[in-house]
Amino acid sequence: MTVDKHLPGSFSWAELGTSDTKAAKGFYGGLFGWTPNDMPMGPDQVYTMFEIGGKPVGAMYSLDKNMREMGIPPHWMLYVTVTNADETAARISAHGGKLMKEPFDVFDAGRMAVIQDPTGAAFCLWQANKHIGAQRIDEVNTLCWSELLTTDKPKALEFYSKLFGWTMKTNPSDPNQYTEFSNQGKPIGGIMQIRKEMGNMPSNWAPYFMVASVDDSAAKAKQSGGTLRMPPTDIPNTGRFASIADPQGAGFSIFQPAAR
Repeated sequence: MTVDKHLPGSFSWAELGTSDTKAAKGFYGGLFGWTPNDMPMGPDQVYTMFEIGGKPVGAMYSLDKNMREMGIPPHWMLYVTVTNADETAARISAHGGKLMKEPFDVFDAGRMAVIQDPTGAAFCLWQANKHIGAQRIDEVNTLCWSELLTTDKPKALEFYSKLFGWTMKTNPSDPNQYTEFSNQGKPIGGIMQIRKEMGNMPSNWAPYFMVASVDDSAAKAKQSGGTLRMPPTDIPNTGRFASIADPQGAGFSIFQPAAR
């Protein structure tokens, strides 16, 4: 659906930091039909908006030399809309989080800050000015869900519920104890404990993009050089999903809602 604003506490933007922008354009363009719109950001930098029908749905930039030297791998970063980035950032440390980058203006687009939660997962705050974030969400080939895999679920639940006022709901009969969280009454994501069989994985946020067919899209991603981290799998009474790493290693998931 097309949106002209995002409620505070909701995910509004997904941004890819990658080691190969040309390859990423081809991969995501082929997978989701995204059209790249390059926007110069200085002498050597380009910020690429991914668009559907002229409306932005996400973005991409090239990891710079400093990021690569720090060992930051290709990744997707999620943004949460807030009313006031400075006020929210000022509350981060009190809740056990870390301010990785102080609030700063992004031209006249908005104001942002980079945050690390108490379990190590990074995300951004976004105070919109001229750029609200994604203008199409919750439809095929757009952001529809956000998921945190964490090394300390109780600590994460406390942090996000206090910071954003998210309400948490866990199905007691679910062996994975997956917790769904809602913002102002709307379910927007989930939180899951990293299990031993997942390996030595750091806490991380990842986006879900809706697709018409998880099986078809997963096969296309694999043919295009992606890796299936989780093959197409049913979620009872909910839909079907798969987890993918793009050819540069950035992880995301795809989701096909159950037929109504």
